[in-house]
Amino acid sequence: MSSAAASPPGPPTAGPGATQQVFPDGRVALTDAARLDDPRYANDDLRPVPIERRTWGVYNYLSLWVGMAHNIPSWTLASGLVALGMNWVQAVVTIMLANLIVLVPMIMTGHAGTRYGIPFPVFARASFGLRGANLPALIRAAVACAWFGIQSWIGGEGIFLLAGKLLGHGWQTAAEFGGYPWTQWLSFALFWLLELAIIARGMETLRRFEGWAAPFVLIGAFALLAWITSEAGGLGPLLDQPSKLGWGHEFWKVFFPALMGMIGFWSTLALNIPDFTRFGGSQRAQVRGQALGLPTTMTLFALLSVLVTSGSQAVYGTPVWDPIQLAAKLDNTAGLLLALLTVLVATLSVNIAANVVSPAYDLSNLWPRRISFRTGALVTGVVGVVIFPWKLISNPHVYIYTWLGVVGGLLGTVAGVLIADYWVVRRTELDLAELYLPGGRYWYRAGWNWRAVTALLVGGVLAVGGSYGGPFPAGGVIPALKPLADYGWAVGLAGSAVLYLLFERIRPAAQAAAGVGAPKRAT
Repeated sequence: MSSAAASPPGPPTAGPGATQQVFPDGRVALTDAARLDDPRYANDDLRPVPIERRTWGVYNYLSLWVGMAHNIPSWTLASGLVALGMNWVQAVVTIMLANLIVLVPMIMTGHAGTRYGIPFPVFARASFGLRGANLPALIRAAVACAWFGIQSWIGGEGIFLLAGKLLGHGWQTAAEFGGYPWTQWLSFALFWLLELAIIARGMETLRRFEGWAAPFVLIGAFALLAWITSEAGGLGPLLDQPSKLGWGHEFWKVFFPALMGMIGFWSTLALNIPDFTRFGGSQRAQVRGQALGLPTTMTLFALLSVLVTSGSQAVYGTPVWDPIQLAAKLDNTAGLLLALLTVLVATLSVNIAANVVSPAYDLSNLWPRRISFRTGALVTGVVGVVIFPWKLISNPHVYIYTWLGVVGGLLGTVAGVLIADYWVVRRTELDLAELYLPGGRYWYRAGWNWRAVTALLVGGVLAVGGSYGGPFPAGGVIPALKPLADYGWAVGLAGSAVLYLLFERIRPAAQAAAGVGAPKRAT
């Protein structure tokens, strides 16, 4: 833990009867006068984290990002760009730039979590309303549940393939059920149960797990690099390949859509990062931890994947981008066990942190009286199975283009509304107790801020309305918007932010006079 998290925040300031107190480091906590006792909008998991429990330091956020970034899909990101015609330098630079860009909204939304100790769905109440916050929360939860199922299937597949090397031919040729060997279903079930067992123990267990998982996965990745370098007698073929696109018009035509795709990889976390920063010991800890963790580790992992794949091409005559398939080529039992454990830990690390924490809070926000964080996590696990992730993977065009592409495009619009409201309209000042109070400042009309919802919907149309390719018409769903389709995340974020600020400027005078949804200075 960093010193920033361990140092006491100092005495707070608060006026008589105030419901919140401000500490010298800028963090805000509730006073004894605050009463968050409405079970429709508050439970133990949604209430602000007490100041004494906000202990995460720089290393905790650094290890969180190392654990999340080092997973099988991010390992293969570079392969997708190389397949588009980039050379390895162009691919790695594109990934690095994308993560530097997405880091900005990540830190901006994370600020609210650290300052007020609140999770993403409660933060969204300030701009969308106490009830309206369920809309962006459920959009985020839907994406996370799908990713949870897919990552769980990938983790189970890793166990199935690598265990088959240890247990013999019979393991992989077992009797089939539903199109897959029963041993693969068993591997999936074991991995799924292990995930739920860890998350059911709460966020403190997650913090400890990420703390040791991060260096372990890094060691495993470098061990794979050392092995393939030794086998290849050096690295070379892939690194010597020239770009098929050059640096002219053809490159830039591919670069911008690829950049948006790489940004989209972590755009989900740009929304719900308050779920983690709410435990931050200081703004400095969350900013430095994320800045050191996200762009550096993603770039390093992309470089590692290129180097290892280069070695695989030298050894096997063709590049092997999938680390599970590559590890399965090991003949050494100890090496196979290390590879199996590394794949297991890496996939557990990203899936629990990125795809369980968010929907657990989001579902809890939907029905606080009945759904706790643990219950939400269990629901996520069940939903991740009943969506049949093995079918989604078997037909990636349907999944990516018809659902993740569209729903993922909306995530940028949610971020645009949140950032515009928190940083421009409210100047980072929220009334903490009223985020849980029906009929209060953030109630708007019947619990919904229709300005935010309208900005979200219009921004979403701008972001994804021009979608083309796959199941979409070649000319785009809305042909006039096709030129925007390759920049969906950026268009959604900028479009919804501008629309929301415009709506705020023309907010009815009667509402402004009554202070409905208006910013308020901390007391």
